Amino acid sequence: MLELKDVCFTIKKDGEALNLVDHASLKIPRGHFMAIVGPSGCGKTTLLKTIAGLNPESEGSLWWQDRNLSEDGDLEPWEIGYVPQFSIAFEQLTVDEAIEAATRLRIKTRGNAQLDERIDRVLEETGLTSIADRPVHVLSGGQKRRLGLAMELVSDPKLLLCDEVTSGLDPRSEREIVRLLHDLSRKDGRIVLSVTHSLAHLELYDSILVLHEGRVAYHGTPEQLTHYFSVDQIESVYPQLAKQAAEKWRLSWLKHSGHYYSKIDENRQNLIDRGLLELPPSQRETEELNQQANDRAQSKSSATKLPGLLSQFQTLLGRRLKIFLRDRAQVILQLAILICFPILVVLFAPRANENMRRFTDGPSATMQEQFEEQAGVQADRLKVGSAVSGIIMFQVVLLSLMGSNNAAREIAGERLILEKEKFGGVRPAAYLLSKITFLSALILIQSIWMAVFVEMFTSFKGEFMNHLTFLILVNAAMTSICLGISSLMKTAEQASLLSVYLVGFQLPLSGAVLALPAAVEPITRPFISAYWAWSGSVKSLSGDYLTAIRTVIETNLSGINMCFFVLLIHITLGLVASWVGASRPQWD
Repeated sequence: MLELKDVCFTIKKDGEALNLVDHASLKIPRGHFMAIVGPSGCGKTTLLKTIAGLNPESEGSLWWQDRNLSEDGDLEPWEIGYVPQFSIAFEQLTVDEAIEAATRLRIKTRGNAQLDERIDRVLEETGLTSIADRPVHVLSGGQKRRLGLAMELVSDPKLLLCDEVTSGLDPRSEREIVRLLHDLSRKDGRIVLSVTHSLAHLELYDSILVLHEGRVAYHGTPEQLTHYFSVDQIESVYPQLAKQAAEKWRLSWLKHSGHYYSKIDENRQNLIDRGLLELPPSQRETEELNQQANDRAQSKSSATKLPGLLSQFQTLLGRRLKIFLRDRAQVILQLAILICFPILVVLFAPRANENMRRFTDGPSATMQEQFEEQAGVQADRLKVGSAVSGIIMFQVVLLSLMGSNNAAREIAGERLILEKEKFGGVRPAAYLLSKITFLSALILIQSIWMAVFVEMFTSFKGEFMNHLTFLILVNAAMTSICLGISSLMKTAEQASLLSVYLVGFQLPLSGAVLALPAAVEPITRPFISAYWAWSGSVKSLSGDYLTAIRTVIETNLSGINMCFFVLLIHITLGLVASWVGASRPQWD
């Protein structure tokens, strides 16, 4: 049984406490199908999230099978299923792949045979067997709702919470979903709670919970609903609610609730007598049969049901690679960037490849000849030094742009799915490791190809491995920082915009083109990854080219070791921000 005892969920609004759920009390037996209805803004979804543990109750307590959730902790991920309003499947996957990923992330199975058996069972339960190979993006609204249910049923939850799963569907699809939820409540004593705006098909529910301004106004059978509110038809219930204060409705319900709960119990017993509702032994009955079972043993047994960190990491990484390879637009964009950016750099190579004249060591020349020689050497240094410095900075900025493109939308673009999967037991560490591994592959491919391709068309010499190292580091720094931004932002648009601004400031604030004012440089330089990669790469050049570059820049160059360690700090800070954002709950 699920029981709420004077549960409140309170927020602060204009400095005052506001109860979005106000002293809600109700009892829901096993094998029960309940609808949560009420006017818009009455607290339906808020109550559902409070039951799920997403909203911590401010007062009161929740009980699940004689267990106080308010004191003993939330339900385990496999005990509860939560189907939100949004789609929780990636569009690029097939139905079968989406369910398989959900199973691998939530349940520790013994081999592929058990995994396939569970997937096939869920497909059959939700009526998706015939379209198992169909991509998610071609599914209808009703089919996507079924898929969302299937992805929750992989763990056999005893409590299934559904938030507006019938909204936006045609009448036939809506009835099919309600009928499916009804059938699911008849199996294994499962409780199914469904938030809905629709007042159709209420006869399929065992009970109806009517909320008014966060308070329970009614919880009884569908056939008694109109009688309780003294109306002729269900559609008149909401106008009737508005005629009386919410607190009066709550007090009235508390006064008459006994009679209506007895009707719920009577109907439930009739279902059991007719064989329409089969209930497995309750937790208390099971414990009585097995005296050796205790809380510690149960906790240890439960913990083995969740896959390990490595298993979740492998599933998440495999899914990310699959999504990337099937996203044709993203693949084309990455290939275009990979090919075009190095070509853009090489367009400026001829100026950097010109020979630089040196001062002669021959007999003394006339003053005029010495002046002409000095002017020629200086002109060559200016020309080549400017080109070499520009090419290096161009590489650095383009790789920074690649890093931004790599990561700006990586987490924010799937924020809702991430939050849902964390609720289902996905570890933030496994999720973040899968992202880092995927992005690391992009970083290495982009940076190595940029360095090798440009090296093929330029003749200025230096320590190639040093230069390559700094190109990898600047790409990694910008990727990790933008991943941190993506992780902290709630929307992909916010993350993309901030990342673009960040890259845009790299060139002007690097000091590679114009030296920054003395008062500004110490403040901005520590945050500009492009400066440290450019400075480290320039310092690794051979003497002539380094001398040439010094003739065209006013900015002081930092040592190679300093550049290396500062970029590592940038990478570390980006990863820390990514961890904070990925771990922090960010439900709407």
